[in-house]
Amino acid sequence: MSKILELREKRAKAWDATKAFLDTKRGNDGILSAEDTATYEKMENEVVALGKEVERLERQAVIDLEMNKPTASPITNKPSEPSGAEKIGRASSEYKKAFWNNMRGKSGTEIANALQVGTDSEGGFLVPDEFERTLIASLEEEDIMRRYATIITTSSGDRKIPVVASKGEASWVDEEGQITDSDDSFGQISIGAHKLATLIKVSEELLNDSAFDLEAYIARGFAKRIGTKEEEAFLTGNGTGKPLGILADTGGADVGVTAASATAITLDEMLDLFYSLKSPYRNKSVFVMHDLSVKAIRKLKDANGQYLWQPSIKEATPDTILGRPLITSAYMPTMAADAKTIAFGDLSYYWIADRQGRVFKRLNELYATTGQVGFMATQRVDGKLTLSEAIKVLAQKSS
Repeated sequence: MSKILELREKRAKAWDATKAFLDTKRGNDGILSAEDTATYEKMENEVVALGKEVERLERQAVIDLEMNKPTASPITNKPSEPSGAEKIGRASSEYKKAFWNNMRGKSGTEIANALQVGTDSEGGFLVPDEFERTLIASLEEEDIMRRYATIITTSSGDRKIPVVASKGEASWVDEEGQITDSDDSFGQISIGAHKLATLIKVSEELLNDSAFDLEAYIARGFAKRIGTKEEEAFLTGNGTGKPLGILADTGGADVGVTAASATAITLDEMLDLFYSLKSPYRNKSVFVMHDLSVKAIRKLKDANGQYLWQPSIKEATPDTILGRPLITSAYMPTMAADAKTIAFGDLSYYWIADRQGRVFKRLNELYATTGQVGFMATQRVDGKLTLSEAIKVLAQKSS
C-alpha cells in the first residue's frame, strides 16, 4: 500500500472518530462543553494535518515524475537509416545547451550565436521549449487556478474573446405565422498581459559545482514564487496591473447567496449557494474556500444526518462538499463582514492567457559583493472570467 493511500485511509478513520465524538458529546442544546470542545478541536486538527501531509506527498510525486522524465529520445533507428527531423529554434538541443551554459556564466561565440533565436528585448533569454513545459507543469502544482481554468497562449498584443451576451429562444407560432427573430447577441472581453517577475539568488560555489541541478532549482523557485502570486491575482486581483480575479466586484463572479451572519455559514446557505448555480455549470463545478472556512462548515449536516464535508480516501482525489470537489486557497478571504468567502462553479470559464515565452536573465554584478549571482525570471500573463453566471460566490453579511 502506498504511503499516500495509507494516510488517506488513516485520515478517513480519524474523521469518522471525530464525527462520532461530536455526535455523542453534544448536549440537548447542541452545544459542547469547554472540555469536549478542546478535545474535538484536537481531533479535528489531526484530520487537517493528515490532509496537508497527503497534499504535500502528492505534489512531491508529481514534481518527481516531471523531473525524472527523459531529456532525450532513445536511439531506435539503425546507423544506415536517416534520423528524425532535427528540432530548431528554442526546441533544439543546441539552444538548450547554450542557454544553461549562459546561466552558469560560460560565454563564447558559439553560445552567443545559438541564443540569438531566444533573445528578449529586455536583454534576457527565452527559456528552452522543453524547460517551458516543465515550468508550466510546476506552476499548475503551485497555482490551483491553473488546474481548472482554460489556458491559452498569445504571441503579442490583446486577445479578443467573444462571449454570449444574451441568448435567443424559440417561440410557439401559428401555422404559416410569422417567426420572430431571436438571435444570440455577442460581446467580447479583452485579455492582455501583465508582467510578473522575481529574483532568484544562487551562490557562485553552487553554480561552479557540476553536480548542482540548476534547472530543477530554478524551476522550483520560479514556480513557487510566481505560482502563489498568480493564484492570489486570479482569485482577488482588481485588474489594475494584474489579472482580474473571480471575486472582483466588477467583472467577477455573481453573488449567489448573502449569509445572515458576518462570521458564520449555515446549512441552508450552503444549499442555496449550490442551487444558485445553474445545473449545466454544476457538472464541472468545484468549491473554493480558505481552510478556516472549511473548518467552520465541517460540522454542518444535511437532513439525513450526513456531514456536508466528506474526506477523500482515493489517491489524487480531493475532498468533497455536497458531492462536489473542494479545493482550498490561502488567498480566499476568511469570514468577515462583506467578505466573499466561498466560490462555487465551473472554473473553466476563467481564462488565463500566457504570453508565449518566459524570460530568464543572469545578473552578474548586482550581488557580486556577496558572492552570489542573481537570476531574474519574468513572464507576462492575464486572466479574466468570461461568463459571470458560471461561478457563484457566497458573501458574508455587511457590518
